[in-house]
Amino acid sequence: MNNALQQTIEALAKEKGIEADVIITAIEDAVLTASRKYYKGDENLRTKFNPETGQVELFAVREIVEEVTSPATEISLSEAQELYGEEAEPGMEIEFPKPTDVLGRIAAQTAKQVIFQKVREAERENVFDEYSGRLGEVVNGLVKRFESGDIVVEVGRVEALLPRREQSRAENYTTGDRVRAVIKDVNKNTKGPQIVLSRTDPVLLIKLFEQEVPEIYDGTVVIRGAVREAGDRAKVAVASREREVDPVGACVGMKGTRVQAIIRELRGEKIDIVEWSDDASMFVTNAISPARVQRVSVVDETERVVEVVVEDRQLSLAIGKKGQNVRLAAKLTGWKIDIKSEEEKRREVEAQFDGLEAEPAPLSIPGLDEAMVDKLNAAGIETVERMVSASAAELSAVLEISEGAAEALRQGAEAATMAAGGAVGSGMTEAVPQEGVEPLTPATEPAPAEASDETEAAAADDDGADAEAAEADATPDADVAPDTDAEDEAPAAADDADTADDAEAADETSEEKDNDEQA
Repeated sequence: MNNALQQTIEALAKEKGIEADVIITAIEDAVLTASRKYYKGDENLRTKFNPETGQVELFAVREIVEEVTSPATEISLSEAQELYGEEAEPGMEIEFPKPTDVLGRIAAQTAKQVIFQKVREAERENVFDEYSGRLGEVVNGLVKRFESGDIVVEVGRVEALLPRREQSRAENYTTGDRVRAVIKDVNKNTKGPQIVLSRTDPVLLIKLFEQEVPEIYDGTVVIRGAVREAGDRAKVAVASREREVDPVGACVGMKGTRVQAIIRELRGEKIDIVEWSDDASMFVTNAISPARVQRVSVVDETERVVEVVVEDRQLSLAIGKKGQNVRLAAKLTGWKIDIKSEEEKRREVEAQFDGLEAEPAPLSIPGLDEAMVDKLNAAGIETVERMVSASAAELSAVLEISEGAAEALRQGAEAATMAAGGAVGSGMTEAVPQEGVEPLTPATEPAPAEASDETEAAAADDDGADAEAAEADATPDADVAPDTDAEDEAPAAADDADTADDAEAADETSEEKDNDEQA
């Protein structure tokens, strides 16, 4: 096996990273294809590679049959027995050698193309088997060339493609630059590079955190989600499996060393690291950072809609540049976020209160049947309020009843309207006027008793008090409230005077004691 062809096969197999048997099979198929084009017959041709001589042998195969119907592919039993003796039996195949040195230049060119095609297919199959199980893995490569905006990256022995759509707009490369990207897809049946790389996929951000943060690598801190707008901003939600470990602090690192390494790799892309929470309101509040949220309320649980209210000065920060911050927060949390300022929310609430109007009450009054309701609706009287405003004569004409009955229905509608007005509102119910009962007026209401505010009344002399008592006895029918406050204040004033006298006496006694001590 030390012939030139065998050595060439082994060298080619080592270069392409495929098995030598694959190349040998490709050579056999190439010679067979060239032989069929040269002989142009119906013969059943077969090729074999001889490892001893290093040559590809060509045979015409014929089957032994009792009666020959196709001389190109069959041979009679008698002829076969003449060649091989009694061992020949029907159904066996006999190979007849055919020369290959007569194939010519065209046949050799055809064989060359077939060999290249087979080797290329084997190489692509080998690449697919190797990289199909490495999706989401970060690989390093060198920029080899540019093709219509796409970048061809050399990864080991194979070429990978970094499409324009998978490139960050903040990055520029030149030939020979080193690129770190994530394997996004591996194509099997396509022209050009099979491996598709990406620099914008969130998986790249996750893999970079796994490489830089040991707590994420060993599973202590878990990345719950990551979203990016490559080149501008990214948000990452992290959670800790242990209460003692701060997930955000672990990802940031001492003085931001860990996250800064990732930012440099992503060419200055801003990264917001937020703590994940199973509570939707808390998670949305964290995701809106760096803006401070006042309150979060779930609007629709089924449609996953939340309303976020922030301070007026924090609104622009919460929304972000061209809505970037709130858009990333919505992608990260999976909730539709309706963000508003406090002033906007206040105006909205005021508009809702201003727009609240009492719904007109339907025609549902005792004494009205469906036929009467239909007649009233036909006449344009569709609500209780409209019925109250109508006159008894009008109702009598519409319902074809007497005016007395119409007036009774109108009063019933009025009572229903007033009852409905008392049921809603601030909780206070207005009194309903009753027939035969006159309402109280200011002239007939009793006047409230007024207490004296003057302190001189408490010090009135005994003659003035006797005079007031005599006047009260002379007019027993008058409604006069006793001035109890004045009577209570008089003893209090006397007590205050006694207390003042006692204080002056105590002061004089203390002065006398001081003089005695000095003496």
